[in-house]
Amino acid sequence: MQTSNLLDVRNVTKYFPHKEGVVQAIDGVSFSIRKGEVLGLVGESGCGKSTLGKLIMRFDRCSSGEIFFNHIPVHSLPNKELKRLRRDMQIVFQDPYASLNPRMTVADIVAEPLDIHHLYQDEARYPRVDQLLNLVGLDSSYKNRFPHELSGGQRQRIGIARALALDPKFLVCDEPVSALDVSVQAQIINLLKKLQTETQLTFLFIAHDLSIVKYLSTRVAVMYLGKIVEIAPSEELYNHPKHPYTQALLSAIPIPDPILERNRKKTILQGEPPNPLHPPKGCVFSLRCDKATALCYQQRPTLIQISQEHEVACHYVSPP
Repeated sequence: MQTSNLLDVRNVTKYFPHKEGVVQAIDGVSFSIRKGEVLGLVGESGCGKSTLGKLIMRFDRCSSGEIFFNHIPVHSLPNKELKRLRRDMQIVFQDPYASLNPRMTVADIVAEPLDIHHLYQDEARYPRVDQLLNLVGLDSSYKNRFPHELSGGQRQRIGIARALALDPKFLVCDEPVSALDVSVQAQIINLLKKLQTETQLTFLFIAHDLSIVKYLSTRVAVMYLGKIVEIAPSEELYNHPKHPYTQALLSAIPIPDPILERNRKKTILQGEPPNPLHPPKGCVFSLRCDKATALCYQQRPTLIQISQEHEVACHYVSPP
């Protein structure tokens, strides 16, 4: 294990029982996140991104594999020791309204982690609440409001303030802007960018919008049907995508120039992702890939390194 890695995910698998069999939500995923890095995790809905985030946070247990946070084995940590780990690992949820208690004021929501971990006594917590609200761009006048009195963007700022209350080292952002209006999305993304720059927080940023991920991320991992099919530094992946699925995702990003947008060649994926109850025998992307051959249908590719920090799981991408 590299000492610079804050998080190590090693061959993690997650199965869910189903009346027709077993759903393999995560299939042998491995990656690392260095201290101060932002790893973007992208893919279609249902590919396992949020499930992976929950496994890292230990909201659920892996079926197999290992997860280490700062050398601590998250996957096997006794429940009684999880509370201490929560001070260093926090999460920002997708729905800013569902993740806030509607019966609690903003002050109580933001201060709840402080109360749980007994960091402040009674009234002494409120200066810290004011500090956290200011950190996310809100003033102390919001303290006595309830979630239903706030806009979507304001509620997400409250969720971020709560996640930062304990000065965590690592933050999982599970599609934190997908439920917000586009104009509000930009505000929250800029806030996260500012916080990461100022505090050197380490992020796992889960999203399906590749333009947002490019703006925030140091590296990007692309998931499809529970597997990582490509992982690379952000600029490398956007400028030189190698996996056919990554190429298709990038071609779907609109260009803000009507002439270029109209004339550029796009990759249109046919069909839907396979049923996770019955995944393909070979490459998980083979049923939708226009480059697939008999080898792709029979043999599952593994991640191979094609350049520094650039790995691809495809039979027809070779190392230099």
